[in-house]
Amino acid sequence: MVSARALCLGIFAAAAHLALWSTAGQALELTSPDVVNGVTLKIAQVHTQCGGQNRSPALVWSGAPKGTASYAITMFDSDANGGRGFWHWLVFNIPASVQTLPAGAGSETDLPNGAVQSENGFGTPGYGGACPPPGSGTHHYTLTLYALPDAKIPLDSKANTGAVASYLKSHAPATAMLTGIYRR
Repeated sequence: MVSARALCLGIFAAAAHLALWSTAGQALELTSPDVVNGVTLKIAQVHTQCGGQNRSPALVWSGAPKGTASYAITMFDSDANGGRGFWHWLVFNIPASVQTLPAGAGSETDLPNGAVQSENGFGTPGYGGACPPPGSGTHHYTLTLYALPDAKIPLDSKANTGAVASYLKSHAPATAMLTGIYRR
């Protein structure tokens, strides 16, 4: 059983940790010329299996908390597979000095040195664009930027999507999101 004193010390430590990560009124922000919240994705961000170009969107971010040592980016379709979702992109170990990714960076050759991509739901490493089943309604594709306290996370390109997502969600004190939509 945890004592009240230990619980209070734990809460204090967590609050102190978050305070160290705060910035002076500035929040982590993610923007893109290719993805706008609530707006249909461009054909460039749609998978080739669905008539698109399968090119990851250009991304820009700012407002990293103090202590950020790396970033990660994911793209998740929360409407796929009966609401269980589908991972379209998982990239991590992006150096803290990087604050932009050009369009197409989701290919193996266009990422910053040290960045790692794990396999997406299509079973390939890198970016896999939007490709919902015809008639399945509007799908929401959420890009999430994670600011992380470690330069390298303890996972590699063979890590499954669940392990990567779980690690990012539990270790990132700051996130920013953009959600585009697409339907066929």
